[in-house]
Amino acid sequence: MLQRKERRISRAFYIGRFQPYHIGHHTVLESIAGEVDEIIVGIGSAQRSHELENPFTAGERVVMISRSLKDLDIDCYVIPIEDIQRNAVWVSHVRSMTPHFDLAYTNNPLVFRLFEEAGVQVERSPMHQRDVYSGTIIRKRMLSGEGWAHLVPRAVAETIDDIGGIERIREIARDDVG
Repeated sequence: MLQRKERRISRAFYIGRFQPYHIGHHTVLESIAGEVDEIIVGIGSAQRSHELENPFTAGERVVMISRSLKDLDIDCYVIPIEDIQRNAVWVSHVRSMTPHFDLAYTNNPLVFRLFEEAGVQVERSPMHQRDVYSGTIIRKRMLSGEGWAHLVPRAVAETIDDIGGIERIREIARDDVG
Protein backbone atom coordinates (compact mmCIF):
# COMPACT_ATOMS: atom_id res chain seq x y z
CA MET A 1 0.00 0.00 0.00
CA LEU A 2 1.40 3.37 -1.02
CA GLN A 3 1.37 6.02 1.61
CA ARG A 4 0.11 9.40 0.56
CA LYS A 5 2.19 12.35 1.54
CA GLU A 6 0.05 15.01 3.18
CA ARG A 7 0.82 18.44 1.80
CA ARG A 8 -0.20 21.45 3.79
CA ILE A 9 -1.25 24.30 1.54
CA SER A 10 0.33 27.54 2.56
CA ARG A 11 -2.19 30.26 1.83
CA ALA A 12 -1.49 33.94 2.46
CA PHE A 13 -3.86 36.87 2.85
CA TYR A 14 -3.09 40.33 1.45
CA ILE A 15 -5.51 43.23 1.83
CA GLY A 16 -5.78 46.66 0.27
CA ARG A 17 -8.35 49.08 -1.07
CA PHE A 18 -6.87 48.86 -4.57
CA GLN A 19 -8.25 52.21 -5.73
CA PRO A 20 -6.92 51.32 -8.27
CA TYR A 21 -4.77 48.17 -8.24
CA HIS A 22 -1.34 49.27 -9.47
CA ILE A 23 2.18 48.04 -10.32
CA GLY A 24 3.26 48.40 -6.67
CA HIS A 25 0.51 46.00 -5.56
CA HIS A 26 1.33 43.66 -8.42
CA THR A 27 5.02 43.59 -7.56
CA VAL A 28 4.20 42.81 -3.91
CA LEU A 29 1.94 39.94 -4.98
CA GLU A 30 4.63 38.59 -7.32
CA SER A 31 6.99 38.54 -4.33
CA ILE A 32 4.44 36.85 -2.06
CA ALA A 33 3.70 34.30 -4.81
CA GLY A 34 7.30 33.13 -4.53
CA GLU A 35 6.78 32.32 -0.85
CA VAL A 36 3.37 30.63 -0.65
CA ASP A 37 1.15 28.19 -2.56
CA GLU A 38 -2.01 30.34 -2.77
CA ILE A 39 -2.96 33.96 -2.17
CA ILE A 40 -6.20 35.50 -0.99
CA VAL A 41 -6.48 39.12 -2.07
CA GLY A 42 -8.91 40.94 0.20
CA ILE A 43 -10.52 44.04 -1.26
CA GLY A 44 -10.91 46.28 1.76
CA SER A 45 -13.65 48.88 2.16
CA ALA A 46 -15.63 46.91 -0.42
CA GLN A 47 -18.80 48.89 0.30
CA ARG A 48 -17.15 52.17 -0.75
CA SER A 49 -17.35 53.52 -4.31
CA HIS A 50 -18.08 56.67 -6.31
CA GLU A 51 -15.93 58.81 -3.98
CA LEU A 52 -12.67 60.61 -4.78
CA GLU A 53 -10.69 58.30 -2.48
CA ASN A 54 -12.73 55.23 -3.47
CA PRO A 55 -13.98 55.72 -7.03
CA PHE A 56 -14.27 52.07 -8.07
CA THR A 57 -16.82 49.49 -6.93
CA ALA A 58 -15.82 46.19 -5.33
CA GLY A 59 -16.90 44.36 -8.49
CA GLU A 60 -14.78 46.62 -10.69
CA ARG A 61 -11.80 46.05 -8.40
CA VAL A 62 -12.37 42.27 -8.52
CA VAL A 63 -12.21 42.43 -12.32
CA MET A 64 -9.10 44.66 -12.34
CA ILE A 65 -7.22 42.40 -9.94
CA SER A 66 -8.40 39.06 -11.33
CA ARG A 67 -7.43 40.01 -14.87
CA SER A 68 -4.05 41.31 -13.68
CA LEU A 69 -3.23 38.17 -11.68
CA LYS A 70 -3.68 35.80 -14.62
CA ASP A 71 0.03 36.00 -15.37
CA LEU A 72 1.06 34.85 -11.88
CA ASP A 73 1.70 31.13 -11.64
CA ILE A 74 -0.31 30.72 -8.46
CA ASP A 75 -3.92 30.26 -7.38
CA CYS A 76 -5.42 33.55 -6.25
CA TYR A 77 -8.80 34.29 -4.72
CA VAL A 78 -10.08 37.87 -4.88
CA ILE A 79 -12.66 38.55 -2.17
CA PRO A 80 -14.43 41.82 -1.32
CA ILE A 81 -14.48 42.59 2.40
CA GLU A 82 -16.73 45.31 3.78
CA ASP A 83 -15.71 47.47 6.73
CA ILE A 84 -17.43 46.67 10.00
CA GLN A 85 -16.19 49.58 12.19
CA ARG A 86 -15.32 47.25 15.09
CA ASN A 87 -11.60 46.64 15.20
CA ALA A 88 -11.82 44.10 18.03
CA VAL A 89 -13.72 41.64 15.81
CA TRP A 90 -12.33 42.62 12.41
CA VAL A 91 -10.04 39.59 12.02
CA SER A 92 -12.98 37.27 12.80
CA HIS A 93 -14.96 39.12 10.14
CA VAL A 94 -12.15 38.64 7.60
CA ARG A 95 -11.89 34.95 8.49
CA SER A 96 -15.64 34.53 8.02
CA MET A 97 -15.37 35.97 4.49
CA THR A 98 -12.32 34.04 3.27
CA PRO A 99 -10.88 30.55 3.01
CA HIS A 100 -8.47 29.61 5.79
CA PHE A 101 -5.08 31.33 5.52
CA ASP A 102 -1.82 30.61 7.31
CA LEU A 103 -0.20 34.00 7.00
CA ALA A 104 -1.21 37.64 6.51
CA TYR A 105 0.82 40.37 4.84
CA THR A 106 0.31 44.05 5.59
CA ASN A 107 2.14 47.30 6.22
CA ASN A 108 -0.81 48.93 7.95
CA PRO A 109 0.15 49.17 11.66
CA LEU A 110 -3.44 48.69 12.87
CA VAL A 111 -4.08 45.69 10.63
CA PHE A 112 -0.72 44.19 11.67
CA ARG A 113 -1.66 44.59 15.34
CA LEU A 114 -5.15 43.14 14.88
CA PHE A 115 -3.83 40.02 13.14
CA GLU A 116 -1.07 39.64 15.72
CA GLU A 117 -3.54 39.90 18.63
CA ALA A 118 -5.74 37.28 16.93
CA GLY A 119 -2.81 34.86 16.79
CA VAL A 120 -2.35 35.03 13.03
CA GLN A 121 1.20 34.92 11.71
CA VAL A 122 1.70 38.31 10.06
CA GLU A 123 4.55 39.78 8.06
CA ARG A 124 5.22 43.18 6.59
CA SER A 125 4.58 43.36 2.85
CA PRO A 126 7.56 44.15 0.70
CA MET A 127 7.16 47.74 -0.52
CA HIS A 128 7.76 48.71 -4.14
CA GLN A 129 8.47 52.36 -5.00
CA ARG A 130 5.68 53.66 -2.78
CA ASP A 131 6.49 57.24 -3.82
CA VAL A 132 5.66 56.33 -7.44
CA TYR A 133 3.03 53.61 -7.14
CA SER A 134 0.26 55.01 -4.98
CA GLY A 135 -3.48 55.01 -5.52
CA THR A 136 -3.61 58.63 -4.36
CA ILE A 137 -1.01 59.69 -6.94
CA ILE A 138 -2.71 57.71 -9.70
CA ARG A 139 -6.15 59.18 -8.92
CA LYS A 140 -4.67 62.72 -8.92
CA ARG A 141 -3.08 62.06 -12.30
CA MET A 142 -6.39 60.76 -13.66
CA LEU A 143 -8.14 63.88 -12.40
CA SER A 144 -5.59 66.30 -13.84
CA GLY A 145 -5.21 64.55 -17.19
CA GLU A 146 -1.61 63.47 -16.57
CA GLY A 147 -0.37 60.10 -17.77
CA TRP A 148 -1.30 57.31 -15.35
CA ALA A 149 -1.77 54.11 -17.37
CA HIS A 150 1.94 53.20 -17.10
CA LEU A 151 1.48 52.95 -13.31
CA VAL A 152 -1.08 50.12 -13.48
CA PRO A 153 -1.17 46.70 -15.16
CA ARG A 154 -2.63 46.83 -18.68
CA ALA A 155 -5.73 44.92 -17.53
CA VAL A 156 -6.46 47.66 -14.99
CA ALA A 157 -6.11 50.47 -17.54
CA GLU A 158 -8.42 48.58 -19.91
CA THR A 159 -11.01 48.01 -17.17
CA ILE A 160 -10.94 51.67 -16.12
CA ASP A 161 -11.40 52.66 -19.77
CA ASP A 162 -14.26 50.13 -20.21
CA ILE A 163 -16.19 51.48 -17.21
CA GLY A 164 -15.59 55.17 -17.91
CA GLY A 165 -13.52 55.47 -14.74
CA ILE A 166 -11.76 58.72 -15.65
CA GLU A 167 -15.07 60.40 -16.43
CA ARG A 168 -16.46 59.12 -13.13
CA ILE A 169 -13.57 60.55 -11.12
CA ARG A 170 -13.85 63.91 -12.88
CA GLU A 171 -17.60 64.04 -12.34
CA ILE A 172 -17.27 63.15 -8.66
CA ALA A 173 -14.64 65.87 -8.23
CA ARG A 174 -16.78 68.61 -9.79
CA ASP A 175 -17.99 71.30 -7.48
CA ASP A 176 -21.78 71.25 -7.37
CA VAL A 177 -21.86 75.01 -6.80
CA GLY A 178 -22.10 77.28 -9.81
